[in-house]
Amino acid sequence: MEKIKHTTVATNGINMHVASIGTGPAVLFLHGFPELWYSWRKQLLYLSSRGYRAIAPDLRGYGDTDAPPSITSYTALHVVGDLVGLLDEFGIEQVFLVGHDWGALIAWYFCLLRPDRVKALVNLSVVFRSRNPATKPVDQYRALFGDDFYICRFQEPGVAEEDFAQIDTARLIKKFLGGRSPKPPCVPKEIGFRGLPDLRTLPSWLSEEDVNYYASKFSQKGFTGGLNYYRCLDLQFDFTTCICISMLPEPQSAQIKIPVKFMVGDLDITYHIPGIREYIQNGGFKKDVPECDDTLSCD
Repeated sequence: MEKIKHTTVATNGINMHVASIGTGPAVLFLHGFPELWYSWRKQLLYLSSRGYRAIAPDLRGYGDTDAPPSITSYTALHVVGDLVGLLDEFGIEQVFLVGHDWGALIAWYFCLLRPDRVKALVNLSVVFRSRNPATKPVDQYRALFGDDFYICRFQEPGVAEEDFAQIDTARLIKKFLGGRSPKPPCVPKEIGFRGLPDLRTLPSWLSEEDVNYYASKFSQKGFTGGLNYYRCLDLQFDFTTCICISMLPEPQSAQIKIPVKFMVGDLDITYHIPGIREYIQNGGFKKDVPECDDTLSCD
């Protein structure tokens, strides 16, 4: 870990913390919520030992990267802009891109908006779906799961933050990262996230040291930056991002035309959202991502 270099890069109006190691073809890793560059620490070390330049930033709003106060500063357009500026600062023309969770969603947008900067993509958990102009995402989730669905709970500024503040940050991180239930996370307001059951034991891949690292950073930074990505979900389908997507020839049927490997776990909640399994298995995903290698579902 001490071999990993940490730098601060000025990009797109913010200062971004970046962890990197190695030389050779560049691989850019994008983390999810509630995560950090640290989620990719083992991949950084592994790929750098095999001739790659491995790069993992704290995304806008996370860790040691700036967190602009405005909710509307967290659209995919902003975050992709941050990453393009990072590549420019590092003098990198193209990268292999890897994303997980929210990082996967940002990676899909990256490939739509700047395919010239991506050699190939490995994405985990969140599928790409072309824009549905009829219904906004939060309305879709509310119709499927009700107001208690966690994404719906995240929408009102300050509410989730107040809930999170009622519990030790390390305990909260364990609840988020250690869950294994594929059921949609629905959290009644009277119970809150603080009322979710605690883990009896950590999974083998997550140590107390890891939890404490995440907890230390989120205790300093807070969760608002990461939550603002959820609060911009509808905005991705609204004014700001639509302007950007309108640059594409057919925005409603836009495709990812880059070599892709997509993987999702059998117990991943995203895989159990109604319609997603069928979308993957019945050819819809392959139509939208025509250069995708065989999709893997991993236990």
